[in-house]
Amino acid sequence: MQGSAAIVLAMFGTTVDAGLRGLLAVRDAVARTWPRTPVRMAFTSDRIRASWRKRAVDPQWRLEHADISADILHVQGPLAVLASLQEQGHNRVVVQPVHMVPAEEFHDLAALVRGLAAIRGMQAHSRPFAALALGRPALGGCDPRHPASADIRRVAAALAADADQARREQAALVYMAHGSRHFPVGGLYLEFAACMRELYPEVRTLIGTIDAFPSLDPVVNELHDHRVERVLLKPLLIASGMHAARDLAGPGADSWQSRLTAAGFTTVIQPAGLGEQPAFCQVLVEHITEAAAAAGLELA
Repeated sequence: MQGSAAIVLAMFGTTVDAGLRGLLAVRDAVARTWPRTPVRMAFTSDRIRASWRKRAVDPQWRLEHADISADILHVQGPLAVLASLQEQGHNRVVVQPVHMVPAEEFHDLAALVRGLAAIRGMQAHSRPFAALALGRPALGGCDPRHPASADIRRVAAALAADADQARREQAALVYMAHGSRHFPVGGLYLEFAACMRELYPEVRTLIGTIDAFPSLDPVVNELHDHRVERVLLKPLLIASGMHAARDLAGPGADSWQSRLTAAGFTTVIQPAGLGEQPAFCQVLVEHITEAAAAAGLELA
């Protein structure tokens, strides 16, 4: 069963224009690595896709946002993107999750990939895909062949610039992660923070999540315990979308900046998503490489 290869980047998505920078930077890094392999973006959030479709048919909005490309305005979900690629003759596909941890979005994506990969026809040529591989989230934690500790160290090494900035600011480095109420991924975040402290011992690195474990409260307590005065606050999110605009640095009393300021700390905000850092994008490129190799899939 012959066919050409393709790559699908499956990401939650964002409705915030500034948040697109991180997602598009990931896409561009992958496309530069495999210039002869089609690279398609897919947004897993139905709500976010619907928002872009609504904007796409609003002439005034289009006039005011002429820089938003058609592939964002008409972005599809993973199933539709895979069906379109298969129809075009791309039956060897790597699906790379653009996620930090294997939480709800990843497991839904994995179920979709497993289901499509399991389809068998009466004859080999009637199978929709000859090879359908699934990559790992940035911090791993979902594939026993690749220990999470190795993926975590890879990400921590890629974020050396964050530690450098905190050192220049003479500040602790506090990351805001998303977290999950449905899957116990807090341990991956805590191991990541511990790895950052090991690699960059002169910087106190801590992490909390928006709506799960670990929360911001123990971070504040530890900052007080170590008599920290300045905090560099950054999102551990690939895209600097609504969470960065509202939960990280929003004007409300519940934003992390407001809470840290109220607790007596001087805060320095760096709202850019991780996708805007080339070294982080390379982590996802390496995950694609490894997923393709495990499936015997050659990318051009």
